[in-house]
Amino acid sequence: MTHRRIPKRRAVMAGAGAAGLIAAAVLLPRANASQAQSEPPSGAAAGKVNAASAAAAVRGLAQQLGDAFAGSYYDAARQQVVVNVAGNDSNASARVKKAGAVPRAVRNSAAELRSAAHTLARTATIPGTAWAVDPRTNRIVVSADRTVKGAQWTRLEKAVRSLGADTARIQKSAGQFKAFSEGGDAIFGGGARCSLGFNVTTQDGKPGFLTAGHCGVAAKQWSLSANGAPAATVQKATFPGNGDFSLLTYDDAATQAPSAVDTGAGKLVEITGPADASVGQRVLRMGSTTGLHDGTVTGLDATVNYPEGTVTGLIQTDVCAEPGDSGGSLFTADGSAVGLTSGGSGNCKAGGETFFQPVTTALAATGATIGAGGQGGQGDQGGQGDQGGQGQGDQGGQDQGGQGQGGQGQGQVSGGSGGEDGVISMDPAPGYGRQ
Repeated sequence: MTHRRIPKRRAVMAGAGAAGLIAAAVLLPRANASQAQSEPPSGAAAGKVNAASAAAAVRGLAQQLGDAFAGSYYDAARQQVVVNVAGNDSNASARVKKAGAVPRAVRNSAAELRSAAHTLARTATIPGTAWAVDPRTNRIVVSADRTVKGAQWTRLEKAVRSLGADTARIQKSAGQFKAFSEGGDAIFGGGARCSLGFNVTTQDGKPGFLTAGHCGVAAKQWSLSANGAPAATVQKATFPGNGDFSLLTYDDAATQAPSAVDTGAGKLVEITGPADASVGQRVLRMGSTTGLHDGTVTGLDATVNYPEGTVTGLIQTDVCAEPGDSGGSLFTADGSAVGLTSGGSGNCKAGGETFFQPVTTALAATGATIGAGGQGGQGDQGGQGDQGGQGQGDQGGQDQGGQGQGGQGQGQVSGGSGGEDGVISMDPAPGYGRQ
């Protein structure tokens, strides 16, 4: 499939069409079996919600609970938000219940898990490793790809053991963590091929798009076809460091850049705005190499140690991806922009793990807007400090890596619709999610 500009008269799939996409997604091959979720407290009285309302509710609760907040996840089977409460704080649990969520007592606070992650950054920043907090087990899950062995594996095991079995665990990941450099519905630059993520409007009102940062540092100008004339120019690129995103503007200011993702067969999903990810949330990924795949968010604020350097603040999923999918769109069936494909390991035959740059933090850092929803709220997966990796790649602007400031999302969790049973994946990959 080839990239093309989409005329305004082209129909955009929304409403009932999006519901059809959900049904289609259920039939897609899964990267791997759904991971078992820990059981929330029995007898908890909580309203049913959808994943979109879950993220907004958790933002407000996190600020209200303070040190007692220890993460949260979306229980797709029960359609409930489960909020971890540290320290057996009965007042905090009561607040969670009042907001319509399910409180769950846990051992580790969010501050303790952040401290453990910083320890890993200081002692175990090894290429081929990654880690993220799993709120369902209240531990940090450390992954090591096939390149980590010998003295490096021993060093990693020692670092994880020092944190304690109740705080962190280690697992092997198939394949090798890397950035993908080929794509399907692609953009081309400097001998690389990547995927377009989401069309945006820049601060000065120009049409542009977001893609992976490791694509933006590879070349300054990008075309919409192999050996084609330059059509877009990088204005800002971050990789490695506090994210993996870049902003490009179309060289022709009259370019029509609709806020939609082309999912193939002439169908589009209208993107209405950005949204933060929630663990347990069902998501869809579009990439130029492998097309449309679905899965589940499994972790936030993930750190990945690529060969090029350390990247922080990513979303971890079980959605599969392959080389060329990099930069492609991660979104929800109802039209929320969630992430940009960064990298990971595995493939769409055997399965794997895939990481994504949060759209909300990319918009905040670049000042761009998407859909009718503006820059979005404050991301829940802020980048970590002690990276121990290489310096940041930067083109056409100062790398800020900041987060947007949005509403606090307080109040009762509103009811939602539809169960979202899920799956998971990860890998950096330049590829264009057709728009």
